[in-house]
Amino acid sequence: MTTALKETVGRYGIWSVGLRSEDPDRRGELAEAAAELEELGYGAVWLGGNTSAAHAAPLIEATSRLTVGTSIQSIWQHEADAAAAAFAELESTHPGRFVLGLGVSHARLAEQYRRPYSALVSYLDGLDAAGMPADRRVLAALGPKSLKLTRDRSAGAIPYLVTPEHTAHAREALGEGPLLAPELAVVPETDPARARALAREFLETYLPLPNYTNNFLRHGFTEDDLVDGGSDRLVDALFAWGDDTAIRAKIDAFFEAGADHVALQVVNEEPRDALPRKAWRDLAALLG
Repeated sequence: MTTALKETVGRYGIWSVGLRSEDPDRRGELAEAAAELEELGYGAVWLGGNTSAAHAAPLIEATSRLTVGTSIQSIWQHEADAAAAAFAELESTHPGRFVLGLGVSHARLAEQYRRPYSALVSYLDGLDAAGMPADRRVLAALGPKSLKLTRDRSAGAIPYLVTPEHTAHAREALGEGPLLAPELAVVPETDPARARALAREFLETYLPLPNYTNNFLRHGFTEDDLVDGGSDRLVDALFAWGDDTAIRAKIDAFFEAGADHVALQVVNEEPRDALPRKAWRDLAALLG
């Protein structure tokens, strides 16, 4: 089934916070955007933030083939049995279209954050007990222990804010079978100063979070790379920016490192919850 999941999501997906809106007035807009993404050839949409099957359902209903995944559903805010039940309900009406992406979130975002690895193991036990199939869930794994758990207890990994070097490490840890689907932020800007400024503005949310910074330090960066919004070296490793050739080369670097699928997140001047549909079209044309 892991092979089937790789085929279902294809090589390219879109990672978006905007597509998870709970505003009923935006339902038509979201449905139209999801349908266009499917038409453009993207195999999957990954819903950013603490999302659930309820956020995925309207997009699945608006499309015929698109896979929709959570990226991520926090284990602290959704009980395992409830998550399994929501999966089962959506699976009964739209089989094979939803992937449950799980993660431990961050201490700053979850008051109950304690022993995250043990909590994740217990959560997976709860999903198993409730009948949630392991081959339809993926984990937001970064470190060695969580990658090993991903290999043993899920269909694959959806690492966020990572480099091709991390992808190579993750591929080695996972082996060839599990899905490896890193997120990659794309800044459609050719001016270096402007591109890096947009990237640093984006990074403001993440540099205070140890789960990410510890991962950077594990993969060759230093404390100096983490100050003042992130060094040029860090920014250039984490983001695809520049002309079409440069952006395509960055995306290809993740595949060369072992990714099966890359979830592309557009970072531009628009608000994080916007739907950058022109940029999605431009990316689709670039990807061919």
